[in-house]
Amino acid sequence: MATEKPSDRSTLVVIAGAGGFIGGHLVADLRKAGYHQLRAVDVKPIAEWYQAFDGVDNRRLDLRDKAACDEALAGAQEVYNLACDMGGMGFIETHKAECMISVLINTHMLIAARDAGVARFFYSSSACVYAADKQTRPDVAPLIEADAYPAMPEDGYGWEKLFSERMCRHFREDFGLETRIARYHNVYGPYGTYDGGREKAPAAICRKVIAAQLAGADTIEVWGDGEQSRSFMYIDDCLFGSRRLMGSDVVEPLNIGSDELVTINQLIDIVEEIAGRKFERHYNLDAPKGVRGRCSDNTRIRQELGWAPSVRLRDGMEKTYRWIHEQMTKPAGTRRVYA
Repeated sequence: MATEKPSDRSTLVVIAGAGGFIGGHLVADLRKAGYHQLRAVDVKPIAEWYQAFDGVDNRRLDLRDKAACDEALAGAQEVYNLACDMGGMGFIETHKAECMISVLINTHMLIAARDAGVARFFYSSSACVYAADKQTRPDVAPLIEADAYPAMPEDGYGWEKLFSERMCRHFREDFGLETRIARYHNVYGPYGTYDGGREKAPAAICRKVIAAQLAGADTIEVWGDGEQSRSFMYIDDCLFGSRRLMGSDVVEPLNIGSDELVTINQLIDIVEEIAGRKFERHYNLDAPKGVRGRCSDNTRIRQELGWAPSVRLRDGMEKTYRWIHEQMTKPAGTRRVYA
């Protein structure tokens, strides 16, 4: 099992992509853990961040620009790079070039980290790096880390993530920058996008069910035939696993994801149970669907970190549904659109 280094709560930690879903939760988690020198960076205006906190050095910077990366990392000892242009399948299948432009972010961040003498650099990769021919069936075999090669990742977004993984590896080998790489599998939870086109399946299904309830409708639209399968990881597991990996001596990419595999139809069943109502399902077979099946193999994370994600999907979806319902039923003029 990998050893975990003690964390110095007084060091300057930079969270790139802090205005996003995972980034906002990570800032909150680090504050709760006692870190008092935090710099939060995102391209969006701070008023549009999912979560923003007092006592944090909040900066609006476009990290596609090298000078912005230099400013962001000045004096930093640890960096969490979560910044990228991404969304759910409806976004990444139709915005491949935009997704690939994110390669500028990680490239410039790595150069800036090397030049600033950063001690440790965390990169959030994705299960979209895995070879498509390993994901052709709903009853998919769980994906082990070696399944990323021979390379055939998700076009656009997956290629950018895989290339950026290699950049992290070679900056560690050539320049001695300690890099850590997490392959996230479908992270969900409160304080994230649930409409606007970038949302992922758990939030989208919650929104559709709530909207149908509020409108008195009997039908919801489902992308694909509902038999495509995924595993979904609750945000609390994502945060714990990311920080544990950051503090470890694990240098190769590592899955951080749930191994609880469900079909989209089963995910809808869970949301309907939470909502207390069943709906007729209209299957849109022309909508973006992604790979047929994807699930995390957690053998190696258990070996390396002595831990694996464990929040049950039903429990995480209950919290997610309640939060989205609260957002969607706020009085007019007070509801925030997360897009």
